[in-house]
Amino acid sequence: MEKKNFIITGGAGFIGSQLAKSFLNDGHNVIIIDNLSTGKLENVPSDSIFIEANCHDKSLSQILPRLKYEAIYHIAGQSSGEISFEDPIYDCESNTISTINLLEICMSFDVKRFIYASTMSVYGDKNNSQKVKESDEKLPESFYAVGKLASESYLRIYASYGIESTAVRLFNVYGPGQNLDNLKQGMVSIFVAQALLNKHIHIKGSKDRIRDLIYIDDVVYGFKKILYNKKSFNKQINFCTGEATSVQKMLDIIISSFEGEEITTEFSGSTKGDITGFCGDNSKFHEALGEYSFISVDEGIRKMINYYL
Repeated sequence: MEKKNFIITGGAGFIGSQLAKSFLNDGHNVIIIDNLSTGKLENVPSDSIFIEANCHDKSLSQILPRLKYEAIYHIAGQSSGEISFEDPIYDCESNTISTINLLEICMSFDVKRFIYASTMSVYGDKNNSQKVKESDEKLPESFYAVGKLASESYLRIYASYGIESTAVRLFNVYGPGQNLDNLKQGMVSIFVAQALLNKHIHIKGSKDRIRDLIYIDDVVYGFKKILYNKKSFNKQINFCTGEATSVQKMLDIIISSFEGEEITTEFSGSTKGDITGFCGDNSKFHEALGEYSFISVDEGIRKMINYYL
């Protein structure tokens, strides 16, 4: 197999590090770019090339190794809707200016494939029983979601320069390796962190809210499978299971996973920009990648908790 070079931004974070390890295990070279604002150096695979930098920094192109790159996976970014309200300018730099900068790098390095980690937050709060399709109306309700949607539009324009891109609209990714220190991003990880540290889970919002949870291994599989699949080129694709999991069900699974320990819960307060929740339609995922069996929420959460225990 021919060894190829990949750039993965956010490779010190949850999703990026898992994707990097998978490509390295396949025998490829991986260049990781991360500013370590939320990522951890310990997550960076030792056999990768690591560059500590902001993806929106114009000087990035000057410090990248001059190699032929197969693709750029842009996974880095400020990933919390709640935090985006605290510093909208940084959020824009992290999630939109960074995308433009990397697309410019694609042009100067002649990289033809660009895969972008977007978000289901671009849809806003649908609050209905219909599974949301990629073509449905987008009404982002946080600066974070606005920046992600803007980036998708930039991908469309840069396609005219010969860059084949895919915007992956990630739903609620969870699993082993998730950052448990960040209590403002990732519902499952927030609950698991609180259960581990305090044996008490504080829930902001209703127990009836729902999320479409997708396990990290399923996300890595999808990211790799779309690389050469022309059905995904210049498209937006929901990465989701299409199954609704209520907050109460998450809590039930987490609490039952701590056998012999009492985990208490408290419902109070709310989170700015939070949504009631909805499921995604994953028809395009299956159209591009074929039939695929996702890891169930029950199995995934238990595997995650066992990892940390």
